[in-house]
Amino acid sequence: MEKKTENYIRFDWAMKRLLRNKANFDVLEGFLSSLFNKKVKIQGLLESESNREHKDDKANRVDLLALMDNKAKVIIEVQNNTETAYFQRMIFGTSKVLCDYINKGQNYEHVSKIYSVNIVYFALGKGTDYVYHGKTEFRGIHNGDILELNPFQKEKFKVDTVSQLFPEYYILKVNDFDKVAKSPIEEWIYYFKTGTLPENASAPGLDKVRELLRIDQMSEAERKAYEYHLYDMARLHDTVTSGYEEGRFEGRLAGMAEGRAEGRAEGLAEGLAEGKRKGIEEGMAKGKQEEKILNARNLKRLGISLDIIAKATGLSPKEINAL
Repeated sequence: MEKKTENYIRFDWAMKRLLRNKANFDVLEGFLSSLFNKKVKIQGLLESESNREHKDDKANRVDLLALMDNKAKVIIEVQNNTETAYFQRMIFGTSKVLCDYINKGQNYEHVSKIYSVNIVYFALGKGTDYVYHGKTEFRGIHNGDILELNPFQKEKFKVDTVSQLFPEYYILKVNDFDKVAKSPIEEWIYYFKTGTLPENASAPGLDKVRELLRIDQMSEAERKAYEYHLYDMARLHDTVTSGYEEGRFEGRLAGMAEGRAEGRAEGLAEGLAEGKRKGIEEGMAKGKQEEKILNARNLKRLGISLDIIAKATGLSPKEINAL
């Protein structure tokens, strides 16, 4: 008998509605501990202009700002929608927090250490990895040496390198992860991507995901709101995918038209015109069906109920179950 796969609440939804509760900090602490490769403790959540909800926020951006036990601040952001200037937004986010949390007249030594953690579901930049870490270093343009702190600065600021004073950035490119989850952070990325947990997952915090983020523990109203959230995310994804597929389809049609134009030049106008008409009709019908199947498959993978998938795609429950 096939083992049933448990589906859990998406991390972006949980951050917005569940993980702000102090009783649920274990989930966030587990994730950050896996990412930073050291034990992390969260003292509390903070508010700033960068993480307040707006009426036009359609769940494509979720910010959470936490204060860690070492006084460092960490921004966690989930981004579903493609954004070309996302790198610049990362810069703005850390700059905004730095300005929000230093009082007028304070010395610069009170500038906060900021970690910016970005969980993205789109193709950001060009690279072969799925986890990237960025930090600031100053390298000599003549000798190539890295500028270091002097002994007094190390003692005063309790750090060993200049880069530890500057904001650090982490980017998790969720859709690029296609491996077997072997490390703690890979187990977390697997959860971000699939909404399920790897078999025998042991990363810090995932035990709390099993306990606290079960879909079957949601009320009926919460579940319906959550399912429509997933539907919005699937539509967002399919808008990009469909645009790509439509481009390919139009390219195929253009190629067919060019080939048939050559045939007409050879005296096959009538037969080719009929063939073109039938070919376009069949191609469009097939394209629509493939799009329905793609949408249904994505929605099913996200755990949306059959009745909503059927309404959204026009496929029968039998067809959906077969995917």
